[in-house]
Parts: sequence; C-alpha cells; structure tokens
Amino acid sequence: MPAAVKYTKAGKIYSRSHLGKVFRTKGLEDFTLEIPKGELFGLLGLNGAGKTTAMKLLLGLLFPTSGGVEIMGLPAGTDEVKRKIGYLPELPYFYPWLTPGESLEFYGRLSGAAPRTVKTRVPEIIKLVGLDPHKNKKLGEFSKGMLQRVGLAQALVHDPDIIVLDEPVSGLDPLAIWDFRELFTELNRAGKTIFLSSHSISEVEKICHRVGIMSGGKLVRLLGQDEWRGQSGGLEVIFVEAVKGK
Repeated sequence: MPAAVKYTKAGKIYSRSHLGKVFRTKGLEDFTLEIPKGELFGLLGLNGAGKTTAMKLLLGLLFPTSGGVEIMGLPAGTDEVKRKIGYLPELPYFYPWLTPGESLEFYGRLSGAAPRTVKTRVPEIIKLVGLDPHKNKKLGEFSKGMLQRVGLAQALVHDPDIIVLDEPVSGLDPLAIWDFRELFTELNRAGKTIFLSSHSISEVEKICHRVGIMSGGKLVRLLGQDEWRGQSGGLEVIFVEAVKGK
C-alpha cells in the first residue's frame, strides 16, 4: 500500500526579479518524508523554516523545483488527488454574509463532491465541529475560534482521506484548543490521516504519533512518541536542540 503522503528529495526555490536582477530564495531543500495511512503527523519549526512551503507542495498550490511529492501513490496537484485532501489554512477567510451551512455548501461544491452528498454532509459536519447552536448566524458575527471551526468544517465537508492543518489552534482560547485536540484525535481514530503544522509544541506532543522538526528548509529531525516521552523536558528540549544545531 502506498504511503498517504510521500516527499522524495523535494526542493523549492523562490525566484523574483528586481531592477534586472534575479533573486533566489531557498524554501525547501532535499525534503524526504513518508506519512503512512492513518498516522497523525506533526511538523514543527520556527517561522520561515519551510513548513508552509512543504504543505503547499502537497496541496498543489506550489510545485517543486526538484524532487517529487505524491499522495497515495499519485503525483500531487492533480484534480483526482485534490479531492482526497481537506485543507485548513492558518488564516481562513469566509464571506461574512453567509451562514455556516451556506458557506459549507459552497466549499463542498467547489471540492467536486456531488450536490446530494454535500446536502447530507453539511448538517453532520456542523454538529461535529460544535457549530449547531450558531448555524443560523452570519459568519460576520463569529469569533476567531468559531471561524476556525468553520475552517475545519470546510476541510471535512467532502470527506477527504487526508486532512492538512496549518497552525490549526493559532489564536484560540484554551477551551477551543481542547475541543480541537479531541476532534483531531477522533478523526484520526476514524481512519483519517492528519498532517498538521504548529508552533504549539505541547499540543503536538499530546496527540501526534510522530513529529518532524524543520530548520532552514530542511527536515533536521524525525522522531516518534517514545523518543520525546523518554526525554527529560519532553519534545520542547529536543526541538530547541534541533533548531540550534546542538
């Protein structure tokens, strides 16, 4: 069985022109990683480490300048592959005049799911993410935490096999973080492969099976639960040592 996600020596160079000169910036270098089906995998790194670049290559929003990226054995970026992925960006945006249901129907159709399937899924997903009491409100009235729930709902509405989450608990209050953590665990137990990036080391070490640590566009450390649970200071100490190059 092919891996749910597979990067093979993936690299990304950003180029920009200014006054006749071309400037190149390394976003990702020799990135190799496999995430098996059903794993809850976390990616850690400082700002600019390459986490978002890695995720955008997976989503087909960017294309590698070297190496390759596959989803379930198929090249990233194709329409067939995109239907298998649900994505929650760090800063999701929604039309403020829509209700949660209207917004989810829009995104469900955009994902290519059948209209009848979307109609059935929307009420279920609204309940799953805890928005049922607010289903008749306009999104313009929603708090940051409620909008993040809508963001997660749109990532789930087409029932994807792989869920990609970029900083999913950023800016949330402790209760919302607790709810999200429980929901991610529940989705994973139901068979979903989850690939998330976060600055919250404590949240990652609570729920992830394995963690990758990035620095300077490279994957500098890959470890499993037993390694950070057996470490004095936990994952935080390992992370600091990895990004400082100790």
